Amino acid sequence: MIGRFVGGRFGGGHTPQVPAQPAVDPVAAEIAQMGASVDSLRAAVRRSGSRLPPLLTSQLRHLGDLMREAVTDIGIRGCSTEQRVLLNAMICSYVPTPLQAYLSLPPAHHDEESSATFMFAEQLATLQETLADLLNQIRIGAVEELSTHGRFLADKFSAQDAALQLQQPASERDPLRLEGQSWQH
Repeated sequence: MIGRFVGGRFGGGHTPQVPAQPAVDPVAAEIAQMGASVDSLRAAVRRSGSRLPPLLTSQLRHLGDLMREAVTDIGIRGCSTEQRVLLNAMICSYVPTPLQAYLSLPPAHHDEESSATFMFAEQLATLQETLADLLNQIRIGAVEELSTHGRFLADKFSAQDAALQLQQPASERDPLRLEGQSWQH
């Protein structure tokens, strides 16, 4: 700071330029973190091995696949803040917390027909439905956005299309084409 003041007053050397730091997109960073969290969750399911009944393992793996698909989709198509928050909560809390609670139960509760297994399976089914709905909303949102953009372009350029068309004199018109000709009885 003093160097800049002295340099400015007495014509001294210039201030060295500091290279600009590339701006970090917080949404992209959040999506990347969600992807890492999904991978961590999937690894935790694989590590749990025989402590999980096959029903729960299957549901958790399918849910992990859907979560990975959702993260990829929002990275490509984007989504609303609410959708990102819901997906992040599912990845970081709604699945890992009950999974850890289930795994912390005594082994007698890990039976395929125990009430704990049944409750956890119901929770996972509800999360799977919610995630499938979220994926659908993300995809429909992208389609709606594209449709809206298409309507905008059609409206914007439709008036110009009529002005750009060349009108042929009546003598040069094809007699077999009925466009623009009046009907006579």
